[in-house]
Amino acid sequence: MKKSDKLPELLDVAKRLKVLRLEKGYKSYEHMAFELSMSRSAYWRLESGENFSMKTLVKVCKVLGVTLEEFFADVNVPKVEKKKKKK
Repeated sequence: MKKSDKLPELLDVAKRLKVLRLEKGYKSYEHMAFELSMSRSAYWRLESGENFSMKTLVKVCKVLGVTLEEFFADVNVPKVEKKKKKK
């Protein structure tokens, strides 16, 4: 999947993940992959905007020492207006 095909929100999550990783002192994604017990390529996919599971996100937050709320603090997810039902 090309980067242009990915949802902008997933790219925001990927950017946030990289920023937090660097802030916490993990200079390279390889070190973070090791901490998460995953392959370098699997972790790289997270930072490149691939979709990933909540289980993985929770593990990432634990390693980074942040809550889910803190993780998503700078992720822009637009609010979707619900359509009104016709009577």
